[in-house]
Amino acid sequence: MNNTHQFYITPSDMLEYLYCPRFIYFENVLDIPENQGSRWKVQKGRSIHKKKAAQNPDYLRKKRGVTDKQTEVKLHSDNLGVRGIVDEILTLDDGTMAPLDYKYAEYKGRIYQTYKYQTAIYGLLIEENYGKPVKTGYLVYTRSKNKLLDVPITDTLKAHAKETISSIRTVIRDGWFPQSTKYKKRCIDCCYHGICVQ
Repeated sequence: MNNTHQFYITPSDMLEYLYCPRFIYFENVLDIPENQGSRWKVQKGRSIHKKKAAQNPDYLRKKRGVTDKQTEVKLHSDNLGVRGIVDEILTLDDGTMAPLDYKYAEYKGRIYQTYKYQTAIYGLLIEENYGKPVKTGYLVYTRSKNKLLDVPITDTLKAHAKETISSIRTVIRDGWFPQSTKYKKRCIDCCYHGICVQ
């Protein structure tokens, strides 16, 4: 790896860290495999994405001014130490680009912070790899009749996403044991519940 980082952080790492910082510690520092449930959801989401793309590949063009679309794009950033696969990268008629991510989830009235940060990471990857500005991302909730929502990718959101990447790197690199999530309901179904000291 030709960069200053010893490893890459993925958007999935960020989702897990934001859900509970200790998830990253157990999985990456103690090397205890996670429950495969979340992996299944990712695979299910990708399967639905491919089906949707095949059925109606131009569904966004009229709504959002899309002039080009790439699917399943692998990107990495040596500057950020991040890599990931973007479901779709859209080129818009205003000269900007945008990530689109399919979520195998229901929309429950608000966009979760985890999704916003993940979208911001994709935006940062696109900016660095394509040299184009990214101001907006899109989420498709496949369990809510493919509801499409805009995610403004502001400078503040980008900065917070970068800070989170740095925190994840500290946990993995230094073996730092972070505080658990303040949302204790999340602990009930956590695969690490039995070994996590509260």
